[in-house]
Amino acid sequence: MDFRIFALHMENSDLTYIASDQINFIYQHTFDFLKFLGGTDKITHILTTISLLLLVVLVLVVMDYIFRNLLKKLFTRIISNSKTVWDDKLLQNRVLDDVSHLVLIVLAQQVVPHLFVGFVSFKSVLIKVLGIGVIIAVYKLFNALLKTTRDILKTSKTFMDKPLDSYLQVVQIFLIFVTFTVSFSIVTGNSPWSFLVSLGAASAILMLVFKDTILGFVASIQVSANDSVRVGDWIEMTKYGADGTVLQINLNNVKVQNFDKTIVTLPTYALLSDSFKNYRGMQQSGGRRIKRAIHIKMSSIRYVSAEEIDNLKRIHLLQGFILKREKEIADYNLMNQIDQSMEVNGRRMTNIGLFRAYLEAYLKNNKDIHQEFTLMVRQLAPTEHGLPLEIYAFTNGTNWVFYESVMADLFDHALSAIKYFNLEIFELPASDDLRKSIKQFPIVDKHNVN
Repeated sequence: MDFRIFALHMENSDLTYIASDQINFIYQHTFDFLKFLGGTDKITHILTTISLLLLVVLVLVVMDYIFRNLLKKLFTRIISNSKTVWDDKLLQNRVLDDVSHLVLIVLAQQVVPHLFVGFVSFKSVLIKVLGIGVIIAVYKLFNALLKTTRDILKTSKTFMDKPLDSYLQVVQIFLIFVTFTVSFSIVTGNSPWSFLVSLGAASAILMLVFKDTILGFVASIQVSANDSVRVGDWIEMTKYGADGTVLQINLNNVKVQNFDKTIVTLPTYALLSDSFKNYRGMQQSGGRRIKRAIHIKMSSIRYVSAEEIDNLKRIHLLQGFILKREKEIADYNLMNQIDQSMEVNGRRMTNIGLFRAYLEAYLKNNKDIHQEFTLMVRQLAPTEHGLPLEIYAFTNGTNWVFYESVMADLFDHALSAIKYFNLEIFELPASDDLRKSIKQFPIVDKHNVN
C-alpha cells in the first residue's frame, strides 16, 4: 500500500484520510521505516507521530541549550564590555531569555502540528495551545522591554523624579487585558470584538459579584510589579495582627505565619490599601539595628577630677581619647587664659562625656557590630526619668537569636561599666528602697511626744 496517497482511517478513532500533499515527507519515511519493522497500520501511525514529536522536542531542547549556553554567553560578554547603559538593562530584565522563548514557541507552532496530521481533534487543540503560548511569550517580551525602558529613563535627570512605576503598571494592566482577550478569542474561535461587547454588557454584574476577586487580582499584579512583597518576606501589619513570614500570596488572601506559629489570613488588596512594614531590606543588608537607651540619673553627672582622669586612663579603649582630649583642653584654656580655679570656666571633661566616648570605642572594637553602617552613642532630650544615652548601631548579622544575644551582651557590659565613671542609672524606687528610707527616717507621732 502506498502511504503517500492516504493515511489510514479507523471508524472509532481520530484517524482520517489525508491527501498526499498534506503528509509531511519526513513523516512518510518514518512511517515506512516503522512499518517495515512490523506492526499494524494504526500502531505504526501512532508510533510515527510519537517518534517525530520526541524528535522535535529534542531539537527544541538542543536549540534552547545552544542559545542559553553559547549565544547568551556571547551576548552577555559583549554587553558587559560595552560602555552603554541600555544594553545592561536588557540583560538585567532577561530580554534575551524572553526572545529565545518566543523564537522556540513560534518554531514549534510551525512544525509540531504537521506531526499530528492524522489526529484532527488533537491537532486543533495543539494549535490553540501554541497560539496562546505565542501570545504569552509576546506579552512577556513587551513587559521586559517596558521594564528596561523604565530603568533607562530612571537614569536620566529628566525622569528621575517622575512616577514611572505607576505608568508602567497602567500599561501592564492594559497588556494583560489584551493578552487575555486575544487568548480567549483563540480558544473560542470568536472575534475579540464579540468578547468585548459581551463583557461590556455584563461588566456591572461581574464587578458586583467578583468585587473581592477583582480587587485581589489588581493587587496581585501591582504587588508583583512593585516587588513589594514576596513569599518568605517578614512583614508586619498591626491592623491585622500579622507579624511574621509570608507563606502564600494568592488572588484573594495572603497567609502570614507569626513568630508564635499562629497563621493570619489577610485580604490581598490590603497590601495596597493599608500600610505595612517589610523587613526584607534589613535582611538583605546584612545588619540589624540596635536602638536602645540607658537612662542616666542627672544628679550623678559632673566634672571629673585629675585623680579620676588618671584612674580612667587605665581603661585601654579610653586611654588614647583621654590623652588627646587633655591636650586639646589644655591648649584651649591656655590660649584663652582661663581661670581654672572655677571649674565651670573653660573646658573640662565630664563623666558622662567619657562614658559616651568609651561606649563608642567599645562598639568600634566589637566584631559583632557592623562597622560600615551608622554607629554612634547620642544623648536624647532629658525627661523625668533622667538623661537617655542611646546606643545606635547595627549588628553584623540579621538572625534574631544572634541579634538579641549581641544586644544583651552589649548592654550587660554597659550597665556593668557605668559605675567606673561614677554615674548612676535612673530607676523608680522599689519597695525595699522605701523600707530602707522609713527605717533611716522613722515617722514620729507628734501626739505621743511629751
